[in-house]
Amino acid sequence: MEPIFNIDLETILSGNEPLILELGCGTRQNSDRIGIDRLNLPGVDIVANLEEGLPFLPDNCVDEIHSKSFLEHVDNLELLMREIARVLKPDGKKYLFVPHFSNPYYYSDYTHQRFFGLYTFQYFSNSPTRFHRRVPNFYHDFGFRVEELELVFTSPWRMRKFVKRIAQKLFNLSPWWQEFYEENFCYLIPCYGIRATLTPEK
Repeated sequence: MEPIFNIDLETILSGNEPLILELGCGTRQNSDRIGIDRLNLPGVDIVANLEEGLPFLPDNCVDEIHSKSFLEHVDNLELLMREIARVLKPDGKKYLFVPHFSNPYYYSDYTHQRFFGLYTFQYFSNSPTRFHRRVPNFYHDFGFRVEELELVFTSPWRMRKFVKRIAQKLFNLSPWWQEFYEENFCYLIPCYGIRATLTPEK
């Protein structure tokens, strides 16, 4: 799929303003971000198949990359993560939100390819982990530091949402509490998702 540019990307790349991307933006519009999506919807600045990466961007040119409820739709996650690491500046940041594997609502969406847990992004990291449990990190020749990671709890029902907010405060007190939750309580009190901030290891 050849990208379609609804903006002058070359002019933006040659400018002095921070370059901020929103992957899988859909119809969400944020004036300070360049929206990238596979569908040519209102608010999409670059129409591209992100399964093929970000070949239209040079190395080390992006300040921030955001994605919300998008990475679970990606089939070739390793390729996209490699591309994100490539285009981010050494001090760039990747902000993301993904569904936690215990969230029952996400199983209803047939377009979801995968689910995520506390350790998912540690597989992409060569840096010291915040967690007691270690995971293999020798699959890749690129990596990210996990700067922040938070379990997100919510519910469409008001009273349940109140209980979930208490759970969010408790189980995010420390990495120990996060691991304790995921090992022992995740199916009793399902987690909605994971919010994380990554920086490239360069």
